[in-house]
Amino acid sequence: MTLHFDAAEYSTRQTIATKAVQDAGLDALLLFAPESHLWLTGYDTFGFAMFQAMVLTAKGDIHLLTRMPDLRQARYTSTLADDHIHIWPEFEGCDPTKDLARLLADLGVTGAIGFESDTVGLTDRNGQALRATLPDLRDHSDLIRTLRRIKSPAEIAMHRRAAVLSDDALDAGLAATHASAFEGDILAAMQGAVFKGGGDYAGNEFIIGSGEGALLCRYYSGRRNLDAQDQLTLEWSGAYARYHAAMMRTVLIGTPSDTHVRMHAAAAEALCACEAAIKPGAPMGDVYTAHANVFDAHGLSHARLQACGYGMGAVYNPIWVDFPMFYEGNPLLMQQGQVFFLHMILMDSDAGAAMTLGHSVLVTETGCERLSRHPLDLLVR
Repeated sequence: MTLHFDAAEYSTRQTIATKAVQDAGLDALLLFAPESHLWLTGYDTFGFAMFQAMVLTAKGDIHLLTRMPDLRQARYTSTLADDHIHIWPEFEGCDPTKDLARLLADLGVTGAIGFESDTVGLTDRNGQALRATLPDLRDHSDLIRTLRRIKSPAEIAMHRRAAVLSDDALDAGLAATHASAFEGDILAAMQGAVFKGGGDYAGNEFIIGSGEGALLCRYYSGRRNLDAQDQLTLEWSGAYARYHAAMMRTVLIGTPSDTHVRMHAAAAEALCACEAAIKPGAPMGDVYTAHANVFDAHGLSHARLQACGYGMGAVYNPIWVDFPMFYEGNPLLMQQGQVFFLHMILMDSDAGAAMTLGHSVLVTETGCERLSRHPLDLLVR
């Protein structure tokens, strides 16, 4: 068995989750989000691409219904006992939702049942089949997600390790960045640093783009060599035990333009303003407002985005975003022990210039702590 946390950590999580199920008036909760499976039991697999469900009853029992390829995965990575791992049979015309219904009956679940619908772990097709078999399900997608937002000391330690890997990746990427450098070499250096540090694949691809592609904040296929005068946007995250600590930078090659210098100064000011706005008990919308006010004062409202960051956690593909996000008017109150990624993104299509600056922070008792060791200096190669 390979577990990232001790038995007491999982026991505490399971006790908290069971009480939440009881408080919600449920007899059981069907978990489809891989993040919920990982947090609750340590179960770690990409098998969520197929049908699988974890059942948490109001009595605190936890059972997994999955496919045969994940039998040993569950044994190796989770706290689940063998007799709590159930395999649904695969054959033409099979319907695993019927097997799930039989499992619930065997467990004596007769009352209200909640489930997670807001997750990649339940496709629309499987969700329709699920509702057809169990028509009285109640959506409780946020029940476990809410519990996961506040990190335990052991989880914070994982985020810190992920942040070290993010910093190491930046060091490796910068060492490979110069005029004529191949984007593939830069990307390989960054991803290699994470693996060499014992880390994982991140929840989405590392974002890399130069030239016109530097104005994109999404991964796209294709590689180029850097020009003597160029811009390179990077967004990446170290990941350790699936825990993330994302970062973002735009690196300039050659002599920085006045536009880039001005945009960087604004981004650094905005990032510091966002950090100052992070306080336990304050609404997340305050952070977005701090970001927008700085960029607007610099005459850059046309180049900023409509969000400036989001939660970090132990998450799976297709994205490392662990909601919620910092957007205008978000009333959700920040809490000590949360981890957020702050990204200041400026994409000026008219000027053809990009500038980004970002790192992850931990919400403390009085404010926030940067998890990255790197300063906010303008990066020029």
